Amino acid sequence: MKAWVDLHCDTLSALENSHLHIDIESMKKSGISLQFFACFVNVLDGNWEYGYQKVENMIQKMYTEQTTELQLVSSHKEWEKNEKSNVISALLTLEEGGILNGKYSRIPELYRKGVRLITLTWNYENCFGYPNSSNRNIMRKGLKSFGKEAVGQMNQLGMLIDVSHLSDGGFWDCIKLSKKPIVASHSNARSLCNHPRNLTDKMLQALSEKGGVAGLNFYPRFLKREGDAQLRDIAKHAKHMIQVAGEDVVAIGTDFAGYDLEKGQKWISGVSEIELVWDSMKREHITERQIDKIMIGNARRVLQEVL
Repeated sequence: MKAWVDLHCDTLSALENSHLHIDIESMKKSGISLQFFACFVNVLDGNWEYGYQKVENMIQKMYTEQTTELQLVSSHKEWEKNEKSNVISALLTLEEGGILNGKYSRIPELYRKGVRLITLTWNYENCFGYPNSSNRNIMRKGLKSFGKEAVGQMNQLGMLIDVSHLSDGGFWDCIKLSKKPIVASHSNARSLCNHPRNLTDKMLQALSEKGGVAGLNFYPRFLKREGDAQLRDIAKHAKHMIQVAGEDVVAIGTDFAGYDLEKGQKWISGVSEIELVWDSMKREHITERQIDKIMIGNARRVLQEVL
């Protein structure tokens, strides 16, 4: 089984109030080498301070839930060390930069605690900027002054800037301001599925030119707007991204545990069925070299440069 990387799952956040039921055996059988775990909070009432406390609790929980077979890493070198020992690596991320609440000191605080990626916004306006939206006026808005400064601070520390969920204006600000590759950890192609969470062809091209990657999101709603999505739709998004922006831009960002399916809808149950995705890519005539890059190569390149 070939190794692969998942740039985004919400498993940690979804299970924050219970034992962290990670199916190690399924992960091992799938060949996964590195799993990004998002600390996500839905701050409906704007209580960012409470949100920050919840994230701190999630981080602490993840440290206590490590096993001999799953270990947290904070650098590419630590990941490589685990690979040699056949240990699955976990990397902590933050989904919802709003919990920083405009406090620059929280960026190095989170860094010291092992967080290596921040998804700048979720679905609400926050101190970084504005979210993806069907409202064109909101989509055009860029980063706020805090967000612009934070991008530079994250570059200096060695933290990945994640533009999934961000407004188009914010995306272009990140492209302009970041001195390092940026990522869209779980976003698909807008040309194939016209949803504001996805990336336009021009955005994919700019992301590629920046040396970044877009992680294919398995949520059916972001793969196909009408009708039931099929496995081949994941492969079609991968193929389109390669055609418009090159084979170095595509990665995997499953979004497992971060979405709900329609009642009775059949879909990928988790990492145990990831081989079905690779098979669908082969049927779309994506080459073995390209699949290897999607699985691990492109993510590795970005982590080597940033972490």
